[in-house]
Amino acid sequence: MVTEHIEEQLPGAVQDKHDFRGDHTIVVGAENLLAVADLLFKEGFQFLVDVTAVDWPEREGARFDVVYHWLNLTSQERLRVKVPVAEGASVPSLVSRFKTADWYEREVYDMFGVIFDGHPNLQRLLTWPDFPGHALRKDFPLDGGDAFCMDGCTAPYNRG
Repeated sequence: MVTEHIEEQLPGAVQDKHDFRGDHTIVVGAENLLAVADLLFKEGFQFLVDVTAVDWPEREGARFDVVYHWLNLTSQERLRVKVPVAEGASVPSLVSRFKTADWYEREVYDMFGVIFDGHPNLQRLLTWPDFPGHALRKDFPLDGGDAFCMDGCTAPYNRG
């Protein structure tokens, strides 16, 4: 099992782990993410399927979990890696190791406001540059607030 191998090769890197119906998950700190990603690549997890985030506004310390999904194309084994991140803290970018991380990290930045250190082009991806806030945070106004810039936006974004 890859989770045990990670624990052997990188002692102390795995903060938590669990399995549910064949779905394997480990939790690692941001400081260990690059080492874990490198080890996963060597173990055959060479396809980074997705990067997303989960917002836990009531949780003390780390408000977000940045969630990575990897696939081993040979064995078809999947692995989820969660990295807890405090608001305003950052996570190392994986773009230099996995090209698919480029857009995924930009999406997480745009929707949640999580910063990825070393990303070559960390800009909003789904919203416009002056969009107020991050739409997938749980404290984002349900009515959108002024998210659509009814007053004061410049063309082409003026919807008023």
